[in-house]
Amino acid sequence: MSRILLHPTREQIELPGVMDCLSDPIRLAIVYNLAKREKEVGELRCGDFYGLSGKSNLAYHFAKLREAGLMETRAVGTARLMKLRREDLESRFPGLLDAVLASAERDAERLQLPVLEFTEA
Repeated sequence: MSRILLHPTREQIELPGVMDCLSDPIRLAIVYNLAKREKEVGELRCGDFYGLSGKSNLAYHFAKLREAGLMETRAVGTARLMKLRREDLESRFPGLLDAVLASAERDAERLQLPVLEFTEA
């Protein structure tokens, strides 16, 4: 049984939803860690984020990020692989994601933004 994960189209991504998502520390940490690793591995698994919170809490945050259009999730067997929707966000809000990530990088220590250690599967 395959479960289809719904994502907004590029045109459906709205600034208030994106900004609301990024205002939550756990969701900001998820986006920050996805951005830090995207060039190396492309996609990350849900389990890569267990250092941030419990499974059910993370599932809630992943859904919010997906529904807001910040990340794409695809199902592969029992795994869920996630990546940022960088091109779509850049098209809708030029420079926004880069500005948020630069600010998060600069203020990571003060914000107590966790940088996760990832292991290869």
